[in-house]
Amino acid sequence: MGGDSTSGGTEVKQRQEWSLSASDASYRFATSGLAVAAATGVTHPLDVLKVRLQMQLVGQRGPLTGMGKLYAHVVREEGFRSLYRGLSPAMMRSIVYGGLRLSLYEPSKYICGMAFESNNLAVKIASGAFSGAIATALTNPMEVLKVRLQMNKKSRRGAVNELQKIASEEGVTALWKGIGPAMARAAALTASQLATYDETKQVLLKWTSLEEGFYLHLISSTLAGAVSTLITAPMDMVKTRLMLQRESKSAGTYKSGLHCAYQVLLSEGPRGLYKGGLAIFARLGPQTMITFIVCEKLRDLAGLKAI
Repeated sequence: MGGDSTSGGTEVKQRQEWSLSASDASYRFATSGLAVAAATGVTHPLDVLKVRLQMQLVGQRGPLTGMGKLYAHVVREEGFRSLYRGLSPAMMRSIVYGGLRLSLYEPSKYICGMAFESNNLAVKIASGAFSGAIATALTNPMEVLKVRLQMNKKSRRGAVNELQKIASEEGVTALWKGIGPAMARAAALTASQLATYDETKQVLLKWTSLEEGFYLHLISSTLAGAVSTLITAPMDMVKTRLMLQRESKSAGTYKSGLHCAYQVLLSEGPRGLYKGGLAIFARLGPQTMITFIVCEKLRDLAGLKAI
């Protein structure tokens, strides 16, 4: 009886704590969205270079070259402002997508933890995968618009005009091109990123003298960025090629994400799946660090618990 009473009391306390945290859902969404937007604003030029590198063998950007040479070529031929192509939809997506995937992680982890009576690494991975997939399904049109603008150096259209062009010429469904690989990538990214960050923090808090603060967040987010890059780079490359297949005749032969990956393996080898990998890490590493450090600081200022 005593054990049941304690268990019941613990469950009631957990529900009360969740009820209080649920009332702060808007703060969690806002802090997460602003943190991701800040990171996106800093790393967007690297995202442009990543997309250009990923499309090199489908006739889009001339001879193969490294990220440094590509940067010099883009600035020389198109101007420095070209590195910020697609920034508007990127920022819009960052606020919505970033806000959703980070703010949904905690309630998802709570529900999974209650269902399986555990809060282990598997629960964290499942929670991250769910929140990432849902967030990207809702924001895929913004991602399609972003990569189209990043690749089209001749276009002087704004984001709204480009959106209208895609819808009128290819149909509204074109805004969900690459949704399968995009959801798979987002699920893998969020799962690896948040689970690694969360688990690393707990290990460091337990086994080192580090406490909640900048250095704990920096170390945890750095490791999270490295792990998520390794896992998601092939999915990111496939997603980009599918989203741009209207822009390239050879890319138009891709029938699905698996078919795209298979064709890349045949024509470019295993390394082809990691095309733009350095640019992905150069972007995702700092973006992960900025996102978590800023998010944790904003949560602290808003009176929310750390992730």
